[in-house]
Amino acid sequence: MLDERNRVVLIGAAFLILLVFSYFTNIIFFGTLNSIFQNQLLGFLMIFMNNVIVVSLILLGMTFYVKLVTNDYFMREKHPQVVLEHPKTFAAVFAVIVLLFGILRGTTLIFGNIIVEMLPLIFLVNAPLGIIEGYGVYFTINKTLTRTIVLNDLVRIYGIFLLAAAIEVGLVSVLS
Repeated sequence: MLDERNRVVLIGAAFLILLVFSYFTNIIFFGTLNSIFQNQLLGFLMIFMNNVIVVSLILLGMTFYVKLVTNDYFMREKHPQVVLEHPKTFAAVFAVIVLLFGILRGTTLIFGNIIVEMLPLIFLVNAPLGIIEGYGVYFTINKTLTRTIVLNDLVRIYGIFLLAAAIEVGLVSVLS
């Protein structure tokens, strides 16, 4: 079996590999966005894959952070435990940030730049999807930081993002 130090390195390496992979899939995904949505099944699969990559990155990143903190890699730091002591607050703030950046990125892709006057309408249209994805991100981070994540939780997390992908394809179909 791996000792704890090797496990931390392995999780960190997996996180970096997934981060590089997500960069390239993101370029491909957003570069072919118009043609992807001409086929709803392909659009659904691409969005779900994108969601899986994002939530897996969050899961691996938070697991890596938990392992670093619990194995005292931050011995000289004053506040590494703050995130672990307040997982719900951190999860909520992180989920809101992820959703805001996602909406701003989508706005930039659709309109070429961020049009402030359109943001209320965009937030309103994305509210159902944002609530579902926000809950998924929150649930993932909270379960990971509290170190209570089990296989059922993973099924629930990926199920949430499967539902979100279906809703997103439906919204795109209705709006286009």
